[in-house]
Amino acid sequence: MQRDQHVKNARLTWNVKQSSFALNTINPIRGIIDNLKIEPNPEKYMIPLSIGDPTTFGNLLAARETIEAVKEAIDSGEFNGYGHAAGHVEARQAVCDYVEECQGKVSTNDVILCSGCSCALDMCIAVLGDPGKNILIPRPGFSIYRTLAIGHGIGVRSYDLLPERGWEADLQQMESLIDENTVALVVTNPSNPCGSVFRKDHLKEIINLAERYYLPIIADEIYEHFVFPGTDFVSVSSLSKTVPVLSCGGLTKRFLVPGWRLGWIVIHDRNHIFDDVRKGLSNLSNRILGCNSLVQGALPSILRNTPQSFFDNLINVLYKNAQVAYQLIKKIPGLRPIMPEGAMYMMIGIDVDQFPEYSNELHFVQDLVKEESVFCLPGQCFDYPNYIRIVLTVPEEMIIEACARMAEFCENHYKIDSRLIENEILRAVDID
Repeated sequence: MQRDQHVKNARLTWNVKQSSFALNTINPIRGIIDNLKIEPNPEKYMIPLSIGDPTTFGNLLAARETIEAVKEAIDSGEFNGYGHAAGHVEARQAVCDYVEECQGKVSTNDVILCSGCSCALDMCIAVLGDPGKNILIPRPGFSIYRTLAIGHGIGVRSYDLLPERGWEADLQQMESLIDENTVALVVTNPSNPCGSVFRKDHLKEIINLAERYYLPIIADEIYEHFVFPGTDFVSVSSLSKTVPVLSCGGLTKRFLVPGWRLGWIVIHDRNHIFDDVRKGLSNLSNRILGCNSLVQGALPSILRNTPQSFFDNLINVLYKNAQVAYQLIKKIPGLRPIMPEGAMYMMIGIDVDQFPEYSNELHFVQDLVKEESVFCLPGQCFDYPNYIRIVLTVPEEMIIEACARMAEFCENHYKIDSRLIENEILRAVDID
């Protein structure tokens, strides 16, 4: 009888479907880009100002010391097996030493090594949130926060960054988004896509708000130290006395090795609020059995021996490119670049009313590729329409060429609004 019941309940045909987790794991950038018709002008070589990989163009290379450290790790034969799920102790100690100057003193028990900063963010979101809960993320902001949260059934609520205030967070609006189901506040500093860097006083305001609502902070600081002259980077964790912080970083950007997939979480918890969260992060570490052991073996040497001159040169290249791009683009009718203070990106506003052929930046981007073979990421990739994002890691001559093509494109499509002319005439008459 039991066997007949079992057969009765068995599948009668193939019906294999993806899990709800896989179904809900969607990268919005991919969805937007896939729906665009990206067809470059065959008479002009492609300039992809969309790629956030600093190694793409070959002009920015990892330091010799970084490469040699991995070679030594391979030759030693000591790092071919599994290590501790949270990372080799020596590698975690190297991270402790590396972050001490800007984040404060931590121990190896406060560090978890991950497969890149994206993995670190995934673990932080997963350990704090359950289905039905929500987190606060910046807008414009990196799309991966939404991708990771929704995959876990966690809702996202976007707080605005204000371009007219150098992309500071709208704290009043941020506060209005918090409810009893809000489990974390994501702070990205320096910012992708804005290239902005929060002032110390503004970070204190964010921390005070988080303290009032007992809200942990997830600090995405993968662009730490990526700041231009005249700007200082301040880590959230260095300012917080009560709010627990999970700081996420890694080798990806600053050391120019994104493919090596070595990131970390640093736990800052002065009041033992995260005791249970620590256990959860340990569980999640065991789930993936740690990150790349060879890069872990090289990590102490990489963090200790990479010279400051390497980092200074990288910042100089990015800063010069930012200045060149800003000065050229601000002369283009209909475009409003916002000079970044760090990271590798610049956001550019589009006065869409002056381009009547385009209802939003998506078609603008599409035709810019079609006519000029210049590809910028549309602002909707970052939940911020009518802006585009460009990368600053390309060679300077390519930046200049891209800006010249953008100028030609805008001159061909820019239309002066007759109402604006009328208003200017009326204002001139009033003045007279």
